[in-house]
Amino acid sequence: MTGIDTLIQITHAMNALRAPVLHAAIQALDLAQGSQGLDAGCGIGMQAVSLAKAVGPAGHVTGLDISPEVLAYATKLASQADLSEQTSFQEGDVNRLPFDDDSFDWAWSVDCVGYMPVEPLPLIKELARVVKPGGRIAILAWSSERLLPGYPLLEARLSATSAGLAPFSQNMPPESHFSRALGWFREVGLEDVSVRTFTGEAHAPLRDDLRIALRTLIQMRWSGAEPELSEEARALFRRLCLPESPEFIVHSPDYYAFFTYSMFHGTVAE
Repeated sequence: MTGIDTLIQITHAMNALRAPVLHAAIQALDLAQGSQGLDAGCGIGMQAVSLAKAVGPAGHVTGLDISPEVLAYATKLASQADLSEQTSFQEGDVNRLPFDDDSFDWAWSVDCVGYMPVEPLPLIKELARVVKPGGRIAILAWSSERLLPGYPLLEARLSATSAGLAPFSQNMPPESHFSRALGWFREVGLEDVSVRTFTGEAHAPLRDDLRIALRTLIQMRWSGAEPELSEEARALFRRLCLPESPEFIVHSPDYYAFFTYSMFHGTVAE
């Protein structure tokens, strides 16, 4: 399986958890019918499709990603949703957007801009450059989770490992973390800057798609964390967090988990 195939598989697996939360974020933005928007770092196109539905048949969403293989899949996904006329996909780098100034009414980016191991301000400036005065910019990222009910100490230890923090977060200055994005927006000169956090949850009895999504999430979230755990914590991790374990926590009859996405948004100055 190629890296692109793995990305597509993981994205689909996680959709049962992410889709309702990201749909709520799109609804909260209340995008104008007929508006033209940019989905920067669009991946396989799931959010571009949702955004196109939100702006209606007179609107248009351009998805941008650096991977042509991913964009080919996104094009197919939009076609399957009968949204080929309302969407287009273009190869490009979010650091150097291949669009003229003031090209869009709004720009959106999820799990990409402000969520990569690069200096965030140039990326926000690029989004502001291509959005018309008075238009809005929104960036979103996964911001927290509680996946191991009844085991807060193990979860805290896992989240404090290099893998749990994400390797690029080590030694990162505080102002470069995603949770400080209000400062980025103000520094770039955006107005009406604010943040909203959206919560997703899952609880027993779990549907099959949620069970698969949670298994995928736990594997993604703490893959590679074991070497930094104590022997006792490692044994507990293997018992609770490995899908092949008979005591895999997702199978618990009283399982409950929640997670959050945070959305920072602001308006380009007139």
